Amino acid sequence: MKKLLFILMLALGAGAAQAQVKFETKSTDAVREMAIKTGKLVFIDLYASWCPPCRMMEREVFSRKDVGDFMAQRFVAAKYDVDKPTGKELMKRYGSGAIPLYLVFDTQGELLGRIQGAAAPEEFMQNLQTILDRRKTEQ
Repeated sequence: MKKLLFILMLALGAGAAQAQVKFETKSTDAVREMAIKTGKLVFIDLYASWCPPCRMMEREVFSRKDVGDFMAQRFVAAKYDVDKPTGKELMKRYGSGAIPLYLVFDTQGELLGRIQGAAAPEEFMQNLQTILDRRKTEQ
């Protein structure tokens, strides 16, 4: 019985892992190429392992199926640690010093919008939708 429960828990855990936002860790150029091939925008999460709001977003927002589905339909998502070279460079170029910072780019590398700080899942998706809607009206 214990073995069956353990296997069931593993299966449920695997299903939950698939429901979350899938973040790439490749170079920004590789992420941009993926976005071009899939016809999606680029979403970048600038975070740090020591940042409590960043960990909260990972645990309470990016782990949700509805957020994962929303993101997968529209973005190639990547995350970069601001304590490492790529994250440092992006933070220097696009940030104001506070994390988490979320950036949305088109496939030409133009910044379409930014979201500063942690938010509840619904608010986070609404903020992204606002960036997407603003892009539609500009086209």
